[in-house]
Amino acid sequence: MKKIISLLFAFTALAGSVFANPNLTRATVVSHLDSCEAILQDLQGNFKTAIPADVLRRAKGIVIVNQFQAGFIFGIKDGYAVAMARRPNGKWSVPAFLRAGELSLGLQIGGKSVTAVYLLMDDSTARLLFKDKFNLGAEAKANAGVRAAERDSSTKAIQTESNVLAYSASEGLFLGAAVKTGYMSPDNDSNKIFYNTDNRIPELLFSDWVTPPPEAHFLMDYVTRLTQ
Repeated sequence: MKKIISLLFAFTALAGSVFANPNLTRATVVSHLDSCEAILQDLQGNFKTAIPADVLRRAKGIVIVNQFQAGFIFGIKDGYAVAMARRPNGKWSVPAFLRAGELSLGLQIGGKSVTAVYLLMDDSTARLLFKDKFNLGAEAKANAGVRAAERDSSTKAIQTESNVLAYSASEGLFLGAAVKTGYMSPDNDSNKIFYNTDNRIPELLFSDWVTPPPEAHFLMDYVTRLTQ
């Protein structure tokens, strides 16, 4: 019984570390943005993992996720993400910050870094970003996307009916499998620190009320070039 109680206390502490926002600084928020940009650049810089250009051109939203997964009996996946949406005029929004995590129970041990890029392929799926908590794998149809290297050599059909296409810089991570994305939620603290505003995700993604700081232009310009 004491062991069970101890495990429950440990799990509670771990859960608290996932759901509680740490004390953020602007430097930390900028580093999160930079790391998400690097994830996308690494993905596109390798022909074996790159997203095909025609798929990028059809995307209505993009979510870049950086997580760390660890577990011993209880599993934890915690991290952050950056989301952008394509507006009706075809231009991309400023990047908005999200929290990304997952809790699980079962026999597991070890830890690893998990990075991924999710393309949101229709407007209704992009609007899931407005919710206080959402799961792209559960609330939309998420599948592994066909990579650039597979376009000519693979007979796997492109998942044109999927609402979400998932890509990872790790070759083969998502191959042939339905994708579990875990929960995501708006990181209002990071957005407030970075933009110095109380505007929330809908305003950031679909209004011109916010002027992007200089640090945001690198990712915005890169996504624009990829999706033209």
